Amino acid sequence: MSRTPTVLDGPALWPAQAHLPSVLGRQIVIDRAAGSYLHAVDGRRLFDGTAGLWYANIGHGHPALAEAAREQMLRLETYHVFSRFVNDQAIALGERLAGLSPIADPKVILNSGGSDAIDVACKLARRHWQREGRPGKTVVISREHAYHGLHAFGTSIAGIEVNREGYGTESLVPETVRVPVHDVDALAKTIAELGADTIAAFVTEPVQGTGGVNPPAPGYLEAVQELCRDNDILFVLDEVITGFGRTGTMFAAERYGLQPDLVTFAKGVTSGYAPLGGVLVAPRIWEPFYADGADTPAFRYGATYSGHATACAVAQANLDVLERDGLVARAAELEQLLDTRLAQLAANRPSVAEVRVGGFLGGVTVVDEIRAEDVTDALLDLGFVSRPLRGNNLQISPPFITTDDELVAFVDAIDHVLAEQERG
Repeated sequence: MSRTPTVLDGPALWPAQAHLPSVLGRQIVIDRAAGSYLHAVDGRRLFDGTAGLWYANIGHGHPALAEAAREQMLRLETYHVFSRFVNDQAIALGERLAGLSPIADPKVILNSGGSDAIDVACKLARRHWQREGRPGKTVVISREHAYHGLHAFGTSIAGIEVNREGYGTESLVPETVRVPVHDVDALAKTIAELGADTIAAFVTEPVQGTGGVNPPAPGYLEAVQELCRDNDILFVLDEVITGFGRTGTMFAAERYGLQPDLVTFAKGVTSGYAPLGGVLVAPRIWEPFYADGADTPAFRYGATYSGHATACAVAQANLDVLERDGLVARAAELEQLLDTRLAQLAANRPSVAEVRVGGFLGGVTVVDEIRAEDVTDALLDLGFVSRPLRGNNLQISPPFITTDDELVAFVDAIDHVLAEQERG
């Protein structure tokens, strides 16, 4: 028996991360973009104040990346990198990323995105300790408010509870624990309670993104790294958002003087022009798997599109643009302007509870009486895209090609909307 469609059914596409009754009938269809601007089918031109989902570092519609994809597809769209087979673009990108890596002499695992990368990193952490003859080291610790993608491992180590609810999370991937955001003592206590001999890894974003844009407290990451070293726990940096320039250095690890064991990346490696992610792996992790001998173990990872040749060619073109146009340094400049303007916003608007900047990404916490969702809806009417984040926060993370005037106009628009909200 057929069902009568309703207005809430909407198109066949099931949108991601959506409370469906709230968005159906209100969706904004984007059909083209150029530079820092999006164009909707209803005629609106919108400043992309979030760089998509933190990824459009070089902006939209760059011809060099389109040409790189075209040329590569005509030559070899892709070929897998399983077992004896590899493709030349995956090899070339791996070498380039190894040269940029904050880890000395890494191996590079390539896959399709950030959630893939987290899954691989967490599995590799457990497999590493099994290989070392310490199979009891399986627990993965992460932080409250953390976002590590939405695959099974990422869901299980999430610190945003709404992303964990409803999946039987404790059995989805067991042996995962969360600790408070900036509290080194709480981590030390957790390690003591669980026993270091049960813990495989500590996973953290250098600057939490979706959790509300939370930069690290001074000295926090350095202290955590030391704690991990002292207790023989792998230190894993999730640089899916921060990698490739967002904090004013190629990786946030450089900014904070860190030497992680594993680094996950995605988003900025292609600026979103192709789906690609991966893991940088330190020698202490990869060397046993490369050792010559019959008892050398295999690490069973890989997806069909791991090392996708066209995605790798696009990533190379993206890195060319970042380097040629000095966009990492430009992100550092824009951070200073953003910091100044958000400080002024906080001083001028009673509705702003707090502002935070950690690289060229900022968070604005609005008071409980005002809903972040209402602010972002009103910003759309003014031609600016922001996004509500956990904790009643507004996301600010435009492309690195943003001009000073565009950034000032964006923050001024937030100021205007909040003034209107305050007046009721």
